[in-house]
Amino acid sequence: MSKITDIHLDVAIIGGGNAGITLASTLSAQPSQLKTLVFEPKTPQQRDCCWSLWATPGQSKNLDKSILGKWAQWRLIDDSSEVLLKSHNYEYITLSAERYLQHCEDSLAGSVGIQRCAVDQLSQGSGSVVFQAGGQSYTAKNLFDSRPPVVASNSLRQHFMGWEIRTKTRISETDIATLMDFRVDQSRGLHFIYALPFSDHHLFIESTMISKTLEDKQWYRDAISHWLQRHGIEVDELLREEIGVIPMEEIPHTALTSASIGAASGAVRLSSGYAFAAIQAQMTRLAGGIATGDYSVPKPTSSYLSAMDRVFNGVLLSRPDLAVDIFMSTGRALNGDQFARFMLGSASLWEWIKVISAMPKRVFIRQVCAQVFGHD
Repeated sequence: MSKITDIHLDVAIIGGGNAGITLASTLSAQPSQLKTLVFEPKTPQQRDCCWSLWATPGQSKNLDKSILGKWAQWRLIDDSSEVLLKSHNYEYITLSAERYLQHCEDSLAGSVGIQRCAVDQLSQGSGSVVFQAGGQSYTAKNLFDSRPPVVASNSLRQHFMGWEIRTKTRISETDIATLMDFRVDQSRGLHFIYALPFSDHHLFIESTMISKTLEDKQWYRDAISHWLQRHGIEVDELLREEIGVIPMEEIPHTALTSASIGAASGAVRLSSGYAFAAIQAQMTRLAGGIATGDYSVPKPTSSYLSAMDRVFNGVLLSRPDLAVDIFMSTGRALNGDQFARFMLGSASLWEWIKVISAMPKRVFIRQVCAQVFGHD
């Protein structure tokens, strides 16, 4: 039997999600002959879900083929009030992951391609990485790994179930995205409904929890059904159901490697779960570095932002009774543009001061002391 010869690559990318396929697509668009392969066993159709972000008009235009809906107004609601924010410089947009991934895959050309298989038997060689995929041996000079690390079962997580539905009932206020409606069961952790009207008969609705304990699937379904009933919205057709879990605690140092990219490198915003914009920025910087011979992975978020998010999450854990008021106070403290920048992690010092001034001081000071000194 003849020996299978290794295939030699300049760049191997494990995982064809947002980070991996964006990097590959960007590299493909550059004038380079680096032999690059993405290894992803699932098709874009199998990975379909909703991704959302705040985008400038230019960013929105670039993502236009993948957009399901966009809004210049968004709101937060509790039992006694509503915060409605408007922006002239940002849109809240929701993307079809399937469309985005397929568009990026279709753009791959030249020396950049994709293999529909998983990677295994990964080992470090002399100046290269050796691995198996689809029964073939590969050697790569540079490897980038977007596979998420294992999350501890007792860690703080954002977990959710979403429905994309056609409705019999006409939906009102289709120009407003409801980011958080807290008028739901709060007995098991911070819970809210997230509702995005794509048109007057097309809605994405999600039951979202921030806690350490995942719920039974039926619990989320019941929460969605009750919210729809409360708003007099009758389902005509359930188009799609998605479920997910997003870690809201930092990735342990032992799980981070120099090859980690995207969510695997800590690109998920710890206080909100948003990641798309940070991953896009990281992949743009990484591809730019590769073009100049620098293969080091840029840090996705600043140490300052991560520290502030740790304090925020610490308060959510220590004082869950304050969680709804904290989110509502953040919305009241900022206008639409400021809120978008804050959620994107690009808020100015003045905008941070406005948010901090709106928070309950004592509990945040105690949490800062706990983070710094290890006690209350």
